[in-house]
Amino acid sequence: MMVKPVIKVFKSSQTMSLFIAGEFIRMVNSAASETRTIVVALSGGSTPENMFRNLSKLSGREQVPWEAVHFFWGDERCVPPDYPDSNYGVARDLLLNNIPIPKGNIHRIRGEAEPFQEKDRYAQEIRQFVPLSSEGIPQFHWIFLGLGVDGHTASIFPGTDTIHVRNQFCAAAVHPETGQNRITLTLPVLNNANRVSFLISGEAKRAIVERILRDPEAENKYPAAMVQPQNAQLEWFIDRQAAVNLPM
Repeated sequence: MMVKPVIKVFKSSQTMSLFIAGEFIRMVNSAASETRTIVVALSGGSTPENMFRNLSKLSGREQVPWEAVHFFWGDERCVPPDYPDSNYGVARDLLLNNIPIPKGNIHRIRGEAEPFQEKDRYAQEIRQFVPLSSEGIPQFHWIFLGLGVDGHTASIFPGTDTIHVRNQFCAAAVHPETGQNRITLTLPVLNNANRVSFLISGEAKRAIVERILRDPEAENKYPAAMVQPQNAQLEWFIDRQAAVNLPM
């Protein structure tokens, strides 16, 4: 049975992003007051860009203990970091270059490296910095995810072997249409986080949002519906354009 997410609908992508940026800063300040390190996995795609911009702006106006934050990525395209479709590159340009975060706290997936070697290297880096549960699975404090029109999330695509990876933190993936190589966190890692938030915006996402939230078989079809943390907070933050087919 699919875990029901907390659904919050926003008037626009901008208001959604501003809310999430504020939530993020509150969480970091709370954790830092307890001298805790926060490990976060960021998502790619266009929707997080406003969040990055708002975090950058808020950081300029508020005290944020960035030294307590470690950033990882949920997935990456296998391209160099200066390519426009690098998930790390987008976050670097819109956020990381504008905040005083130690370089050692930024843990990018090396998209320019050989995918199978890099997914193993990245798994070791995760093991070094991310707390492990009693089952030996990384436990991120917060994972941000996007949603593709085909129901994929991170780089876990419908009908691909990546869905079934269980004994690895990371997997090498291939986009089923473009053939582009990717590296992604696996479902066991996504489902072991303390908090998982989908960021969804735009008219193009209406149909898949409705299918996943209404279809009782969605969890057998769409990787995004397979993200079902049992002991954590699962949220779907959706702008009005993407949520128009949902009861308000």
